[in-house]
Amino acid sequence: MSKKRKLFEILDDNLIVQLIGDRDAVIKNLHLDSRKVNKSDVYFAIKGFASDGHDYIESAIANGAKVVFCENTDFEFTTSVTVVQVSDTRDAMASAASQYYDSPSEDVNMVGVTGTNGKTTVATLLWQLFTKLGFKVGLISTVENKIGDEIIPSTHTTPDVINLNKLIAQMRDAGCEYVFMEVSSHAVDQKRIKGIKYKGGVFTNMSLDHLDYHKTFKEYIWAKKKFFDALPSGSFALVNEDDKRGDVMLQNTSAKKLTYALRNAASYKAKILSNGLDGLQLKVDGQDAHFRLVGEFNAYNLLAVYGTAIELGFDESEVLLNLSSITGAEGRFECIKVEGVTAIGIVDYAHTPDALDNVLKTIAKVKSSNSKIITVVGCGGDRDSSKRPLMAQIAASKSDLYIITSDNPRTENPEVILDDMEAGLDSEMKTTMLRISDRSEAIKKAVAVAGENDVILIAGKGHEKYQDINGVKTPFDDKQVLREAMLGRS
Repeated sequence: MSKKRKLFEILDDNLIVQLIGDRDAVIKNLHLDSRKVNKSDVYFAIKGFASDGHDYIESAIANGAKVVFCENTDFEFTTSVTVVQVSDTRDAMASAASQYYDSPSEDVNMVGVTGTNGKTTVATLLWQLFTKLGFKVGLISTVENKIGDEIIPSTHTTPDVINLNKLIAQMRDAGCEYVFMEVSSHAVDQKRIKGIKYKGGVFTNMSLDHLDYHKTFKEYIWAKKKFFDALPSGSFALVNEDDKRGDVMLQNTSAKKLTYALRNAASYKAKILSNGLDGLQLKVDGQDAHFRLVGEFNAYNLLAVYGTAIELGFDESEVLLNLSSITGAEGRFECIKVEGVTAIGIVDYAHTPDALDNVLKTIAKVKSSNSKIITVVGCGGDRDSSKRPLMAQIAASKSDLYIITSDNPRTENPEVILDDMEAGLDSEMKTTMLRISDRSEAIKKAVAVAGENDVILIAGKGHEKYQDINGVKTPFDDKQVLREAMLGRS
């Protein structure tokens, strides 16, 4: 979707410290990766978490960069290159990207979903619901991006601001009227969503995660809160009133303040009437409805979707009718059943202590009274190590048998990660633990020891189709491995 522009068309003069060169320079693509720069492109030098884009300016120029946005000019360049020095390159890039793609978020109904757990499910349910309501809909999520039914692979929960504007522009040009997207705390902190115009924002919940990046839980909370602080008047902010951080998100927003809850008084209220492996029966704002999703956490997700749809102007009964037939997101409490095998497999993305706790609590509530819970769980490498012992403790306390194994070890030694997990366990907890670092073997073992009507939870990777080991992503699908192991027993 490259196009020719004049440089001045994407400039915000309020952000410029100095401009050296030609304001009328003809430009093509925008890039923050110097390796992707070609002739007449624009390069943005970003000071990143692990590296500084200023170190690659000369490489970008050698590749043909016509314009460079930067915060300092300590590099060699000729008069053929225009240098735009700015106080904050991220701010300038966000403004330029929006202008380059003709402010695409203003032409669609954008809703952002943030929180520790549930983002993918809520965004996906919204995409499914509005598709059923007859609209062409865009989805930006951890699992995949969608333009109507066209699937575009996802590499990040929230793309960088250039690719985000490009993607929204593609959605707009394809006729999408609504776009639902996950908003990660990293994206807020790194200004990846700066300049995006939202009709509404949704907060699901907050628990321990990403402390490898944010350093403290308070910083993590405030990163989420910034999303709501930036919502404009005329938009809505819908938060989980049963989560103690819900009201924090609303403190400084100019948006219409709304809440949803199962326990507390709220703008949108639901009550669980029944909860089993066949789904949820809820009373939502006084109306009974059955849903195909399972568990209390999905009652919250459904209520968030319901409230969002009502705020976007849709009829309550029509929304509930269409929501009742929706199945949810891939790898989120996804049941695997094989004919001839009474044990049930569940694949879930639960990779935080709170998410694992919620999933195991849900299984305990919906399983048969004599069924055992067998859990396979690991922790990712090069990520917050403080949650590793907590994950093991939760698996130990809420499973009859559990296997600690590899997740995505990345550059770490898998055995060291398992040592960290095991460090949180006392001798009694270890009596129901198996340690198998090979994830495939761990899943096969869980299936082999499962008895009649037992529930096998494979936690941590969910929808992912790979395992990241030493920087190499090799094909690996929890669902496929689990199903094949179960077929072996049928």
